[in-house]
Amino acid sequence: MTEVTTDAAATRLRRSPLSDRHTALGPKFAPFGGWEMPLEYAGGGVLREHTAVRTGVGVFDVSHLGKVRVTGPGAAEFVNACLSNDLGRIEPGRAQYTLCCDEATGGVVDDIIAYLHADDHVFLVPNAANSAEVVRRLRAAAPPQVTVADEHEAYAVLAVQGPRSAELLDGLGLPTAHGYMSFTSARLGAVELTVCRTGYTGELGYELVVPVDDAVAVWDALFAAEPTPQPCGLAARDTLRTEMGYPLHGQDLSLEITPLQGRSGWAVGWDKPAFWGRDALLAEKAAGPTRTLRGLVAAGRAIPRPGMAVFHGDTRVGTVTSGTFSPTLKHGIALALIDTAPALPDGAELHVDIRNRRTPVQLTRPPFHQPSVGS
Repeated sequence: MTEVTTDAAATRLRRSPLSDRHTALGPKFAPFGGWEMPLEYAGGGVLREHTAVRTGVGVFDVSHLGKVRVTGPGAAEFVNACLSNDLGRIEPGRAQYTLCCDEATGGVVDDIIAYLHADDHVFLVPNAANSAEVVRRLRAAAPPQVTVADEHEAYAVLAVQGPRSAELLDGLGLPTAHGYMSFTSARLGAVELTVCRTGYTGELGYELVVPVDDAVAVWDALFAAEPTPQPCGLAARDTLRTEMGYPLHGQDLSLEITPLQGRSGWAVGWDKPAFWGRDALLAEKAAGPTRTLRGLVAAGRAIPRPGMAVFHGDTRVGTVTSGTFSPTLKHGIALALIDTAPALPDGAELHVDIRNRRTPVQLTRPPFHQPSVGS
């Protein structure tokens, strides 16, 4: 989360092209990654918005996400030599979760979705707060023939998520049959857009990448269609992703938390000859990480929160990185960095210091809710 402490700082927040549509729905706004974004909506709230995505369909404005276009001869090869995952594993028209790591330490600068258009064209979607830094690092490393274009405010992104998301888009004549982690171009009336089979909720879902001038028209079309979607804010997005055990950069991954510590080693192309942080990460892999991201399930309605200490007996063994009340499971859940020594099995009872009271939690392996993204 981005902390804004003064009115002057608040005036510098970027605004979504859909801000007027949000305001009409009576949302609670909050600063996030340098943007003013809806946290939740009047008449809905986190529980209703969360449930809509798990049972029906919700729409999130995630236009704050970065957009970076890398083009030119050898663009895909260049990106592959920088970011962690192996673009060689996918074909054009597919997307891939990957990491931008620090060359010296292996810490995570950001986690990113890479959309492979062609050998000379890759579209990257980093997090809002880190987009400029990702652009800076790529530009500093790019050969003369490769262009790294910051298109952060050129596009809006709408996430249509939930088991009825395909039904909603089908009714608008948009494509929905392509597989998970793939994308295709489409038209909605006069609007040209990209329909990506991606999302951050664990449910069947799509993300629409829309030219910024067409964002309002696409939003209006979605809310005029059937089934009527629920507008959803970033608070529900956080509860949904935590139930899936999906990491949030700045909490579960960071410059101080490597992919191995954050259980994201699966997004590293270990056999690649080059990527940023390769030597540091190979050394850590050989030695074994000293801590790893684990899941915690709280007893009753106690809610572990980021920064809270985790204990095994009288010994502190970790720190909560993300925690929330799970609307689906009706109890507190959390992700926490837990020391690897001593080795603690799933099911072990630990305690979290919640307001100076040791509250029992059970160690588990996420996800806390079974994903339904399909294939």
